[in-house]
Amino acid sequence: MKKLFLLIASAALLASCTSYKHALYLRNDKALQASLQEGRLPEYHVMPKDELTIVISTSDPEASAPFYRKIGQSKLQTSNVGQAYDNAKLLDYLVDSKGYIDYPILGRLRVMGLTTHECEDLIRRKLQPYLNEVPNVTVRALNYTVSVLGEVNKPGTYSVSDERVTIFEALAQAGDMTLFARRNDVQLLREDSLGRHTVTHLDLTDAGIVNSPYYYLQQNDVVYVKPTKGKVRSNKLNNNSSIWISLASLAATIASLIIISLQ
Repeated sequence: MKKLFLLIASAALLASCTSYKHALYLRNDKALQASLQEGRLPEYHVMPKDELTIVISTSDPEASAPFYRKIGQSKLQTSNVGQAYDNAKLLDYLVDSKGYIDYPILGRLRVMGLTTHECEDLIRRKLQPYLNEVPNVTVRALNYTVSVLGEVNKPGTYSVSDERVTIFEALAQAGDMTLFARRNDVQLLREDSLGRHTVTHLDLTDAGIVNSPYYYLQQNDVVYVKPTKGKVRSNKLNNNSSIWISLASLAATIASLIIISLQ
C-alpha cells in the first residue's frame, strides 16, 4: 500500500510539473543570451488594400495645396487656399490590387513592397519638379491591424499605431492566454502581397521565438491560440452532463404525472 501511495503521489507530482512548464513563456532563456546577436527591427511594408495617409508640408501652403486630396472644404469658407486645406479633412489613399495609389498631379504611383520611408522618398522626388523647395512628406498606414482568436481573455481585432507589434504585445492586448491555452503550438495565419495564405506553428514556451521571422507580426496577421485537450474534454463532459440532467428531469416529471394520474 505504501508503494502504491508513493507511485500515485509521484505521478500526480509529475503531472502538475508538466502542466506548470506548459503554462510558462520563454523557457530556456539562458541559451538565448548565449547566442545573442545584434537584431534589426522590422519595417512596415505596404501591401494591396492598405490605407495610407500622406501629408505634404512646405513653407508656402498654396504651392503644396494642389497635391492634397481632401474633402469638407467649402468654397465660401475662405479665400486663403492654405487655410482652406487645413480646415478640410484628409482623404486616405487606398492601395489597389496591383500595388498602386492614384495621387493628385503625379498620377499612379507603385508603392507595394515599399516601407513608409521609401514611400516618402518616392513622393518627395516626384514633387520636386513642381516646387521650389524640398517638401516634407509623411506617410502613415491607417489599417495596420492584427486579430487574436481562441483561448485568450479578449479575442478580437486590434489596431497598431506605431507600425510594429510583437506576438506577445498582440496577446497582451487580447488579455493574455487563458490557463487552458496550448502555448507550445500557436498558429499564425499570414497573407502575402499576392493573396497567398500560410499557417505557421509557433512555440511560445521557447525563448528562441524572439529570433523567429514571425516574432514581429505583419498587418492583417491572425493569431489563433488552441485550447488544451483537457479544456475540450471538459466542455464535452459539461455538455453531456447538461443533456443527461435534462433527460433525468424530464423523466422525473413524466413519472410524477403518471403517479398522480394513478391515484
